[in-house]
Amino acid sequence: MQAETYRIENEGEILSPALIYYADRIRENTRRTIEIAGGAERLWPHVKSHKMRAMLEMQMEMGVCRFKCATLAEAEMAAEAGAAHVLLAYPLVGPAIAAFVSLVQKYPAVQFYALADDRGALCALDREAAQRNASFGFFVDVNMGMNRTGVETARLYDFIRAIGPLQALRFSGLHCYDGHVHTADLLEREAEVAEMVAAIADALDRLEAVGTEIPAIIAGGSPSFPCHAANPDVFLSPGTVFLWDAGYSAAYPDLPFTPAAAVLTRVVSHPADGIFTLDLGCKGIASDPAGPRGVVAGLEHAEALFQSEEHWTYRMLPGHEAERPAIGAAFYVIPTHICPTTALYNAALVAENGRITGRWTVDARR
Repeated sequence: MQAETYRIENEGEILSPALIYYADRIRENTRRTIEIAGGAERLWPHVKSHKMRAMLEMQMEMGVCRFKCATLAEAEMAAEAGAAHVLLAYPLVGPAIAAFVSLVQKYPAVQFYALADDRGALCALDREAAQRNASFGFFVDVNMGMNRTGVETARLYDFIRAIGPLQALRFSGLHCYDGHVHTADLLEREAEVAEMVAAIADALDRLEAVGTEIPAIIAGGSPSFPCHAANPDVFLSPGTVFLWDAGYSAAYPDLPFTPAAAVLTRVVSHPADGIFTLDLGCKGIASDPAGPRGVVAGLEHAEALFQSEEHWTYRMLPGHEAERPAIGAAFYVIPTHICPTTALYNAALVAENGRITGRWTVDARR
């Protein structure tokens, strides 16, 4: 990746490490997402990649009105920003049940939705809502093969039919997240998604035959949402597409997105011949997934040795020792995984036209 693409004119004024969001690229990534979806009204994007009210407001200005969240803090942030529809796409158990109902009552203008894959937990949520005169929708979470949460497709018909009447909650549809789809080849990815869609078709046909309506379907993640876009009857729920990152750039070259976030770092030490250390440890860039933490734009002929909490040490490759960067040299790192990287910071500096123009708080980091 070209270093000049990310360089900030006034970088000398910025303490490192620093998270930088490139607003113009985020807008362009959002525009491309809307174009692939066929309209902003079809998007139900996830906010966990950024956790920022400013990002929601930017997307709402571009026509997006539905948002998906992983935490209560994200759901409240979306509600405060004025989102029309907010889905908390995470199982609610224990004290989270009462906390979610309180959130529903606090923001009566927002249409909230919960997620369900267990009848006991769903009934507990329904009882809490009924006792407090609250009402909201819920989506049945479908296990599309990731085996993380959800009802297996083979049990989907029986699960929905067994829910029975509820006092306060209304069935709003199916949540079909296929986050395990990591197939690099586009045609193979499309075939994998088609196979998963076919797996739930039988349950949908059987439910329709007995008069059970499926009001809405939310499907797809960042790699797979273009595969679902051809079906006009589903909402699409990408998340990372707006920021993109080095991991997805390498894995999905067919997708037309540009990394829109970087971490500014500097060389702080030359501990041995041919070796240098950056001030970017695992407290400044995510260590998930296993493997390289990110791509250092413009850094060639060097290999990472190890990373600790505050340090990231590199070695120049044989024959290139004389090219070791000087103490104080600034670099821009495109994280392999931007979502957990953002969660390490209280705020991101915002860049436009090569200069820092503002600061966006990571509002739902708590």
